[in-house]
Amino acid sequence: MRRKALKAAFPLTLPIMAGYLFLGLGFGILLESKGFSFIWAFFMSIIIYAGSMQYVAIELLAGGVTFLYTAFMTVMIQIRHLFYGLSLIDKYRFVGRKKPLLIHELTDETYSLICSAVPPKGVNAEWFYLFISVLDHCYWIIGCTLGAVLGSLIDFNTKGIDFVMTALFIVIFTEQWLTSKDHIPALIGLVCSVICLILFGSGNFIIPSMISISVLLTVFRKQLEKRGDLSNENS
Repeated sequence: MRRKALKAAFPLTLPIMAGYLFLGLGFGILLESKGFSFIWAFFMSIIIYAGSMQYVAIELLAGGVTFLYTAFMTVMIQIRHLFYGLSLIDKYRFVGRKKPLLIHELTDETYSLICSAVPPKGVNAEWFYLFISVLDHCYWIIGCTLGAVLGSLIDFNTKGIDFVMTALFIVIFTEQWLTSKDHIPALIGLVCSVICLILFGSGNFIIPSMISISVLLTVFRKQLEKRGDLSNENS
């Protein structure tokens, strides 16, 4: 049963493997350049397991910011996972003791894969979803750790590596803009970010922009859902 689920899940994770290894290498190299060994990269990729937050965490660690600020930043940056989890309640309802691990393993890419992937006939869905999640996490751990090891052995010019996550988010934003018929949520995020950047400056705009985006999306959630339903009916 487990072997069949693993064989079905592995090919689906190959595109994510390519992305995670590349992004993980960048994280590991950048982390090592700030004076942290591969041990940090290994355990951060296991415990935190969030690409965007791990890149941010490098500057937080290097800058010596307070625990409360770090915790708040983590919640604001990763709050989208709350909505991911809500949409997977039915899918994960009967996974039993696997649920805590599946929750921890949830990332943007794993979420999109689990939402779109259908277990083949005769394959246990619980193990299928678990193997997708665990394989993706393994790719990330390998990439991060390998990057830190290479960074300690080879002298890299790290200029521009910290732009990797920015580039990734630009690609994701562009792809979602092109595939989505309703651009209101994206425009809310863009406008709030620009306004907060002007008001608070480049060093302090992230938290207020995330708060304002979350508040506006919550307030107008019903209207946005209605627009989405109408778009689906028209298509």
